[in-house]
Amino acid sequence: MAIIKLDKSNFEGEILNGKGTALVDFYADWCGPCKMIAPFIEEIATENPDVKVGKINVDNDPELAVKFGVMSIPTLIVFKDGVKENVAIGYRNKQEILALLG
Repeated sequence: MAIIKLDKSNFEGEILNGKGTALVDFYADWCGPCKMIAPFIEEIATENPDVKVGKINVDNDPELAVKFGVMSIPTLIVFKDGVKENVAIGYRNKQEILALLG
């Protein structure tokens, strides 16, 4: 499944009202660690069609970052049936990210 570009207009419908597992990557274009995990996020989206994967640029949508308490990036949040289940802050390798999904 392709990565969904999330923002305040589609976040509720795609993630909060969604069913199943969703992985949301809060990032910024200038963030080095965000760039380092981007290939892992892409691979997870491609290899796990049952997981919805989305990205939120915190510079473009700071209100979503504030709503979910994102103070550092990258921050990865796993939602299950619209409920926040897991959070990881900072660089993670692919196996660590997969472990967050449960």
